Amino acid sequence: MNYNRVVCFDLEMCCWNVDGVGTTGEIIEVGLAEIDLEKGAIVKRAQYYVRPEKDDISEFCTELTGITPRTIRKQGRPLADIIQSMIKNFGGPNKIYAAWGRDDLILREECKNKGLEIPFKEFVNLATLYRIQNRVKNKRIGHRAAQEAKGIEWEGRQHSGYVDAYNLAKLALVLL
Repeated sequence: MNYNRVVCFDLEMCCWNVDGVGTTGEIIEVGLAEIDLEKGAIVKRAQYYVRPEKDDISEFCTELTGITPRTIRKQGRPLADIIQSMIKNFGGPNKIYAAWGRDDLILREECKNKGLEIPFKEFVNLATLYRIQNRVKNKRIGHRAAQEAKGIEWEGRQHSGYVDAYNLAKLALVLL
């Protein structure tokens, strides 16, 4: 296990808003940003679009994430291929993975449903770590608000897995 490197990741899923209630479906994007804790730097980034097997990209989802059905048709690959790319390019089970919240459970469940191995063994929930470090007990705080509270400027469009993973890596360098 490489404890000097942490792979921050963010997932975007198919999503719908029906009568003000949001629901999500299959993963459509995985954004990754690897940090080197010794160097204190982001050392690698990647963005993978996932072609869902059952779900469609709604207009609401496109507005929220910027991901269009055309993007998925042209650049999307099966989740199995994305998992292999994550292992090959980011070290898979040899690295610690981190997300804001429980994206690990979302990925784990979808992998289970599709008969795939999860690409990592170690996971850190940075939202929980932030709440512990900052004594925020009974209040949910979003990634962007937490980052801005630490004086770290948000860069790019929120709800892009690639952008969110990059911003999370900047925050992780402060938290870890």
